[in-house]
Amino acid sequence: MKITLAKRAGFCFGVKRATQMAFEAAERGGRTCTLGPIIHSPQVVARLEELGVHVVSDAEHLEGGTVIIRSHGVASEELETAIRKEMEIIDATCPFVKKAQEHVKSLSLAGYDVVVVGDADHPEVQGIVSYARGAVFVIGSGEEASRLPKMGKVGVVAQTTQSFENLKQVVLECLMKGNETRVFNTICDATAVRQEEAKELANQADCMIVIGGYNSANTRRLAEVCTELQSRTYHIETAQQLNAEWFTGVDTVGVTAGASTPKWVIDEVLRQIEQL
Repeated sequence: MKITLAKRAGFCFGVKRATQMAFEAAERGGRTCTLGPIIHSPQVVARLEELGVHVVSDAEHLEGGTVIIRSHGVASEELETAIRKEMEIIDATCPFVKKAQEHVKSLSLAGYDVVVVGDADHPEVQGIVSYARGAVFVIGSGEEASRLPKMGKVGVVAQTTQSFENLKQVVLECLMKGNETRVFNTICDATAVRQEEAKELANQADCMIVIGGYNSANTRRLAEVCTELQSRTYHIETAQQLNAEWFTGVDTVGVTAGASTPKWVIDEVLRQIEQL
């Protein structure tokens, strides 16, 4: 059985940066927490917990010491709360996410109604939206965008893990809603590259394994992309979830992983597949 791992499976730049900052903070010791999970990897969060870096879900519960801002960023009011409480702040927000926040703020201040293309329940989107100073809409698809009201000036940004095709469909609808439309393509290059690699693998493999947190938007999207091309696609978090029956009659296995999946988890999955 041939096993092929996608070249860019695993940590992207922003996630690698955030986890490095978190583990370095853990080594320094002292009261340290993250405001929300540092990344969408339960395994990484658990390792940090073992080192004394705890997750705080609400900024109001911060109690001094050091707080690490997660890679997805936080709402502007949460950051203000941490400042008010005189916390030492380590901002591990992904630079791509930070740029989306800045665009939303500048568009709002310039009088644009803002459309954020993404998942309204995702923490990255909730953080991005909080930087708007005027009207802001979270839109998940072109169909949703078609129901937007008429606007004067429309500014569009995207959740960093969105597909370009979905952004394009929303933008086309926004062009018909406003007299002036300004678009910032804030999709992370790493996300787009991973999706293209996943498509190539899914076209060639008899079975696809997608590794990453179930709460990871970019990992779920990888699984969706693969499933569209290969029905035998399985999304797992750890090697223990592999099922030998998945590989019955399989000659080629494609493996990819979300941007929040650590290398050691990927390696464990590869070893387990080889044993199976």
